[in-house]
Amino acid sequence: MSITLDYAVPGAGAAEIFTLFYHFRADVPRFEDTERADHAQLRFRLSPGGATYHFAGGSVQEAPAHHVVGPTSGAMRVVAEGPVHVFGAGITPAGWAAITGASASSFLNHVVDAHELLGRAIDDAADALMQAEGTAGMVAIVEAMIAGLTARARRQSSFVAQVDAWLAANPSPEVDDLVAATGLSRRQVERRCNALYGAPPKLLARKYRALKAAVALAAHEADPGALIERGFYDQSHFIREVKQFTGLTPVQLREQPNLLAQLTIAGRHSLTGRINPMISET
Repeated sequence: MSITLDYAVPGAGAAEIFTLFYHFRADVPRFEDTERADHAQLRFRLSPGGATYHFAGGSVQEAPAHHVVGPTSGAMRVVAEGPVHVFGAGITPAGWAAITGASASSFLNHVVDAHELLGRAIDDAADALMQAEGTAGMVAIVEAMIAGLTARARRQSSFVAQVDAWLAANPSPEVDDLVAATGLSRRQVERRCNALYGAPPKLLARKYRALKAAVALAAHEADPGALIERGFYDQSHFIREVKQFTGLTPVQLREQPNLLAQLTIAGRHSLTGRINPMISET
């Protein structure tokens, strides 16, 4: 069995749109695993066969060959016919606004055909990806596809940077602090977070607190006792939150992480210092 996941850092312009590029291959007859909660994703399936996503809340949706997964509020199960070959990218909140012009909350835990958002450019990029040699060539193709969207994304970047800084500053940040930092009303902050991140600030804070803890556990950088003190009420709250957003208990993450958790955490963690800490630490 051969399963690989390679990451690539977006160039200066594409970094406004994408968090990371990734190239996934699984030479298996059927691939099934759990993905943690995450940003929205753009994915090109370059192999035949279908795939389904089992979202938090129980929704089961088939994925078109080339699709966008909206932001997710909890872990999701992915099932795909093998062999699997996918090239994809995480979409930043500012990138979401540039690509879709729609509220991310309307796409929470939802998959949509990428043609609906990017039109003919998706087919052209997919054709080129099928012929590309290596991950670097694939990155260049997708970066070229979205080159015209960078200016639109930058109009949202100031607010996104404020939210990211707020999330990074404290394990359990207070919404009032974000309101003060942005100079907006509480209602405006809630509305903009829903539009760009797909969730209100309180849910974002829970999500990123749990994901940071999960990375620290899987990397053996902190023990559960120390992590509980970083904003969790008690052990049961810690277990419940980590499992909701990763699909695994703290013990599983530390001792028996699933394959995608291992590949995702190791790959992102290796890029510390080269990418936004909100990506490498979660």
